[in-house]
Amino acid sequence: MHCKHWSKAKMDRGLFGLAYVLALLGCSCLGLPLADAAVVEHTFNVGNLTISRLGHSQVITAVNGQFPGPKVEARDGDTVVVHVVNNSPYNITIHWHGILQRLSGWADGPSMVSQCPIRPGGAAYTYRFNITGQEGTLWWHAHVSFLRATVHGALLIRPGPDKPHYPFPTPHGEATLLFGEWWNASVVDVERQAMLAGGAPNNSIALTINGMTGGHELAVRHGETYLLRLINAALNYQLFFKVAGHDFTVVAADACYTDPYDTDVIVLAPGQTVDALMRADASPGLYYMVAQVYQSLANATYTATTTALLRYEHDDATAEEATAAGTSMIVMPTMPAFNDSETAQGFYGSLTGLLPDGKPTVPLHVDTRMLVTYGLGVMPCSPTQTLCNRTRGSVAASMNNVSFQLPTTMSLLEAHRRGNVDGVYTRDFPDRPPVMFNFTSAAASTNRSVMLTSKGTKVKTLRFNTTVEVVLQNTAILGAENHPLHLHGFNFYVLSQGVGNFDARVAVRSYNLVNPQQRNTVAVPAGGWAVIRFTADNPGVWVMHCHLDAHLPFGLAMAFEVDDGPTPDSVLPPPPPDYPQC
Repeated sequence: MHCKHWSKAKMDRGLFGLAYVLALLGCSCLGLPLADAAVVEHTFNVGNLTISRLGHSQVITAVNGQFPGPKVEARDGDTVVVHVVNNSPYNITIHWHGILQRLSGWADGPSMVSQCPIRPGGAAYTYRFNITGQEGTLWWHAHVSFLRATVHGALLIRPGPDKPHYPFPTPHGEATLLFGEWWNASVVDVERQAMLAGGAPNNSIALTINGMTGGHELAVRHGETYLLRLINAALNYQLFFKVAGHDFTVVAADACYTDPYDTDVIVLAPGQTVDALMRADASPGLYYMVAQVYQSLANATYTATTTALLRYEHDDATAEEATAAGTSMIVMPTMPAFNDSETAQGFYGSLTGLLPDGKPTVPLHVDTRMLVTYGLGVMPCSPTQTLCNRTRGSVAASMNNVSFQLPTTMSLLEAHRRGNVDGVYTRDFPDRPPVMFNFTSAAASTNRSVMLTSKGTKVKTLRFNTTVEVVLQNTAILGAENHPLHLHGFNFYVLSQGVGNFDARVAVRSYNLVNPQQRNTVAVPAGGWAVIRFTADNPGVWVMHCHLDAHLPFGLAMAFEVDDGPTPDSVLPPPPPDYPQC
């Protein structure tokens, strides 16, 4: 059994006992005292790892022989340097999910967007970026194929030295929980099979918590408060999370502070993170922590659940009794139904942003407005899809009816920096869908004219420092589903969300222009819409895509090209010397 104990040390200046832990180890992660650290440096050796889960031995791709991979910890203001060496049999890139990458787009990581992949056989690339104005829970993961199923880890940003405290009561301890999925198969083969057939991939067979399909354990002390750092690293499923007998106060989402929000259930879409305080105020004993699949797609039947154990310290008698009685004495939470969209949307829509200094920060003037419809569709099978049904066609995905296709000869960012995009991408991504129809009607799935889509590598060009408002409209083609959309390079304000077709005259009344939540990944309601707003103040090329990995290779993505600004500190610098070439 894997058991993790909370640190006995209290948080000090927001660093939660790192000094205590490092003193026990006799070192720091840099070989320097943490208080003096300005550079956090790691080496990621990517390679094969054989592990056993559910009685099955499986070769996976992993970093430094760990699953999940190493935890990266830094402070606001630090520079992070990670040397990635690829000894795996596959192309690899690493994305630092949620890091804003100000003027460091070369380190963002999505394959063929910000870089060509790091090739197998020992090729290497160094990711270097500054952390500026960010703190909270983020994560890193592979951005090639389905490899992020096993190539991922936590990225925790502590407050900088000029900000000694969190904006919430100092917890006694903390724990990071990464939720994932498990296949008794190569995830690369799972994706390849789906692409050859032009259909959905095989479902995972289990959920994981910190890489375990069961048996993970946390020990708490009665009466103390703990900070849970929750990360949904699952490929294709949103999750409900509960702890029997305990409630939460959400204090951050996607490394953006929120107004305190009390709840007994947390909902996370793939890519999202939540920071939540939990008070250990139940009767001492054993309690299950449960992650369960949330299905927004009508008629979906697949579900899965995984558990970990919350144990009160100094309660050995209860533990011995529970062991003798099997698991009957371990308290199990009452979970929502696996298709409980009301609970899911209730959580997603209830968070609000914590205002810095109590002052609203939402930009009120909008320069560019877009209506982007997105969802699934169909297209003719390609010659390489040897298992595809030629009569039915292949599943496709699109945004404004453009099924995004990655370039093959050069990354989007390199073409942008060279100023010669011919043959790599075009600058004609539409501001509106080509055809207006009843987007959320089930009848859309029987209308071949709106189901058909076509491939393209089209971007939307934005002038530096302009404000963009995007209405993200879900469609019901091949079924309405809650899609988590992730934007690289920016946090955005979620002004409003709703179900049905977006109606500007009605929706604008619900806009929160005072304290909306900020996110890097928004779970747009099934058969509904969300309105986001951001300022294009980060030069480069930034992809926005569905974080259900089954949908990305089918084309559910687009990209923003942000021009350089007028001053030297708003111009994208050239790529580093070891920048990978295709």
